[in-house]
Amino acid sequence: MTRTPSTDEWGIDASWLDALDEEHRVAPGTIERLREVIGTPPADLEDRAPIVARPGDALEVDEAEVTLEDGSARHVDGELPDDFPLGYHWLQAPGGPRRRLIVSPGRCWLPDERTWGWAVQLYATRSRESWGIGDLADLRAVREMAAGQGAGFVLINPLHAVAPTPQQEASPYLPATRRFRNPLYLRVAEVPGADAVDLDEDAGRALSDGELIDRDAIWARKREVLRRVFDATGRDAPAFPDWWWHQGQPLQDWATWCALADEHGPDWHTWPEELRDPRSGDVGRFVAEHERDVAFHAWLQWCVYLQLERATEGMTVIQDLPIGVAGGGADAWTWQDVLAQGASVGAPSDAFNSQGQDWGSPPLVPWRLREADYEPFVESIRATMAGAGGLRIDHVMGLFRLWWVPAGESPADGAYVRYPAEDLLDIVALESHRAQAVVVGEDLGTVEEGVREAMAEHGMLSYRLLWFEEEPPAEWPETAMAAITTHDLPTVVGLWTGADVEEQREHGTGTDEELERGRQSLLDRLTCVRKNARPETAVRQAHEMLAQAPSLLLSATLDDAVGERRRPNMPGTTDRPNWSLPLPVLVEDLPGHPLLQTVAQTLAAGIKDS
Repeated sequence: MTRTPSTDEWGIDASWLDALDEEHRVAPGTIERLREVIGTPPADLEDRAPIVARPGDALEVDEAEVTLEDGSARHVDGELPDDFPLGYHWLQAPGGPRRRLIVSPGRCWLPDERTWGWAVQLYATRSRESWGIGDLADLRAVREMAAGQGAGFVLINPLHAVAPTPQQEASPYLPATRRFRNPLYLRVAEVPGADAVDLDEDAGRALSDGELIDRDAIWARKREVLRRVFDATGRDAPAFPDWWWHQGQPLQDWATWCALADEHGPDWHTWPEELRDPRSGDVGRFVAEHERDVAFHAWLQWCVYLQLERATEGMTVIQDLPIGVAGGGADAWTWQDVLAQGASVGAPSDAFNSQGQDWGSPPLVPWRLREADYEPFVESIRATMAGAGGLRIDHVMGLFRLWWVPAGESPADGAYVRYPAEDLLDIVALESHRAQAVVVGEDLGTVEEGVREAMAEHGMLSYRLLWFEEEPPAEWPETAMAAITTHDLPTVVGLWTGADVEEQREHGTGTDEELERGRQSLLDRLTCVRKNARPETAVRQAHEMLAQAPSLLLSATLDDAVGERRRPNMPGTTDRPNWSLPLPVLVEDLPGHPLLQTVAQTLAAGIKDS
């Protein structure tokens, strides 16, 4: 655990600095409540907790026998040899407990050459064949377009699964799991066995007729047809049983939770008490009685795996890792002994939100995470990174500390809790090395001193935005992903035309003076654009600025490239259709869109001329 002079033995910071470097003291009552939530680690934790090291490091044991991942054995004497294998091993010192030994290269994998790519909200990126929502076949089409334009990657919103029940969660950043993906993104016609049933594709395509993405209607339709396909052919698919078996307990837990959620609702806290323990005999009996329902949810994951593999083939697809999961979801059910009960993750008050934010996810208890051999973290990183070649960690500062909000309290009445950042960063580096996956840390907003330095030391790219940076793009660091905006911030056209401020005013996100001041501060970044320029000109010239960044990755949003005025998400609003706005241009029409072609050519030229 990273300790500072103001951090107590529970990892709680007694004070914190805001963006203006003003110190705020945490109320004693808050500290006491969080201490109760965190609890006291066992006295022998330090003797049992994993050792995270690098080849050549001195160890905290004088000598030990190590059982390597491949089953072979090595003797270590005080330090790891320089040629010691990377990976997850088991260490046994004389007279001591068996401990996990995680050996990391210490640095994430990085590509050899600079490149550019598209940032895509996949749910919004619909084609004429989509059933109301952008799907994995649409991702394949975007990837093919990007490859033809000379792009090197696609960055997508989190694809993690939510509860398979009505009232589908719209936000990609509050999933039920960070280990499995949302079958809502399946192209139904392409799942194995789809030709065995009547899909009624016209009814599916009609789901795209509305102005918004209606996840409830889409999931109801897709689920009904997918279940018919599964019942007709699913269990008999030759490759499925073997794939399911190789996924082990994690997939079994996920499929079991889904079947239980179908029966008892999406929040495990409300289930009959005997079903709240994943390892209980009652859960085992439920699985035996609902074997086909459990198998259906496992089969859906197999279908997603096949389609994602095809969608990402030949290109880096950077997938997004949310900061946490829904408190009633599958990961929270499986890992309830590791997650905090009685607190949620958020952010302190700042210039943009005087009340702070509560994101609703239960945080991992740092000492319990160590006691669990870091397995919840390892599985979440590995699963999100799998098969695509890239990872973006949302709110990367959470690897160092998280703002905990006690249950029932205002987000402003929270405190920062420290995490074992060095261990977590080394685990990310190990998974990156194994998957040959580039890692980007979303380090926007108030960033504590030392965070970016630690990221750079571990080969993790920073994330730099035109809307956030005071310096022009030409002065940004090389070890970064550079972009203009994100899903939470205005598009170029929305900013330039004033449409975004008008929408903010409509939803009451600030006073007129605050909103205009905020807009002007962003317009001041567009130093090269004439005040009377057309919106399309502003988009082009903003990307000309971006193309001057020496950063390893340059990223442009499809929203900007098609001149969209609305941002995907407006934080702080509850009456806006966040995460439900379709892109105004269909996937088939993207390659011929003039502004999109201009943006692609601009970034490609910037890479070529560097």
